Amino acid sequence: MSNISISEELLSLGAKLSMDEPMKLHTSFRIGGAADIWCEARDIKILSDVIKTCKARGIPYFVIGQGTNLLVSDKGIRGVVIKLCGDFDEIEALGENRIRCGAGATLAAVCRFAQANSLGGLEFAWGIPGSVGGGVYMNAGAYGGEIKDVVQTTRYLDDEGNICEISGKKHDFAHRRSFFTDKNFVILDTVMELYPRNKNEIFFVMQDTMEKRKAKQPLNRPSAGSVFKRPDGFYAAALIEQCGLKGSSVGDAQVSEKHSGFIVNNGKASAEDVKELIRRVQQCVKEKTGVELECEVKFVGE
Repeated sequence: MSNISISEELLSLGAKLSMDEPMKLHTSFRIGGAADIWCEARDIKILSDVIKTCKARGIPYFVIGQGTNLLVSDKGIRGVVIKLCGDFDEIEALGENRIRCGAGATLAAVCRFAQANSLGGLEFAWGIPGSVGGGVYMNAGAYGGEIKDVVQTTRYLDDEGNICEISGKKHDFAHRRSFFTDKNFVILDTVMELYPRNKNEIFFVMQDTMEKRKAKQPLNRPSAGSVFKRPDGFYAAALIEQCGLKGSSVGDAQVSEKHSGFIVNNGKASAEDVKELIRRVQQCVKEKTGVELECEVKFVGE
């Protein structure tokens, strides 16, 4: 089936589409070739219908949030890239210190909402880029806090398009992992349980957290955050620096001189530049320290 035929079918479902959409516009790395079809789904019905249509037609699809932990191929992504928007961006107070957050809502927006409603517990997440869905998927965390500390229940679409829900320990949270890791499920929304706290106190903690980020992280350059998972008993950035790799580069991709755990795009880095730099860092660290660094960034595309 041609891209034009499938696009007409998806449009009839209520989705908003564009063709040959540059993925560098939708990733924090600012890297990536074009997606054949960029599809915006504003509610669960449209999302479910789009996915069912793609499956029935044998067309690959990929659901994206804020694109903060992705490295998209220079050749782009074949098939349909589905962006969650509309209802998925909504945040609402449920009472009893709970809030429901759509999977497409940014963690920054959720932090602001919690602060405005005098709800503490999310201060650690202020400044973490990305969406709620991505945060739950990888149990995002920083400064002593993790998403697992606040998540109560999560709704998702399973492989058959059924709306399912899990709660509590069934999330199977671990360091940068969850029940959803390596599954083809789509997170829809999550309910977080917070606690009452003075909004001014929350503001000052958030402000302090952001100052720490600015001091330690290269926020002025496009990146995908920490590139490597923390190996048991070590810190990836320390190992990389120990091996003399701080500031090393391939093309316009560079191991940040501010934080060795980040790879930054200095302007025109390609996905291949980043992948080769990751390979060199892994190889060097393995040879000099015996530690294998596992990549945290997800590679997608052709």
